[in-house]
Amino acid sequence: MTFLYYVVLTLHVMACLFLIGVVLLQQGKGQDLASAFGGGGTQTAFGPRGSANVLSRATTILAGIFMITSLALSLVRPRQGTILDSVAAPAVASPSPAAAGPAVPVTAPPLAPSSAPASTAPPSPTPQQ
Repeated sequence: MTFLYYVVLTLHVMACLFLIGVVLLQQGKGQDLASAFGGGGTQTAFGPRGSANVLSRATTILAGIFMITSLALSLVRPRQGTILDSVAAPAVASPSPAAAGPAVPVTAPPLAPSSAPASTAPPSPTPQQ
């Protein structure tokens, strides 16, 4: 499996280098700066394309090889541990029930008496409809 990984990695690097070279050799659609800002007309950016030449076909093929080798590298990579696997996890000390002390119930503080006098009349019933 390691041999296959290095073969795919070599193909991937070669495809990357050739793809960079082929893209740099191509001419852009808009030849001047005015076409980048809309001054060159709509035919330069959105018009019909000419027939595909050798460089554009090579770009398509190399981009496909790049994607396939990228997926293959993720599938055939050697399974080894990471640096985080070699670090020991710190031991967490949990307190024992005896060391925590007896459970003390928590009670709400008493309410302070309000300064408003309490009403002694019962609330009036509301009519139901």
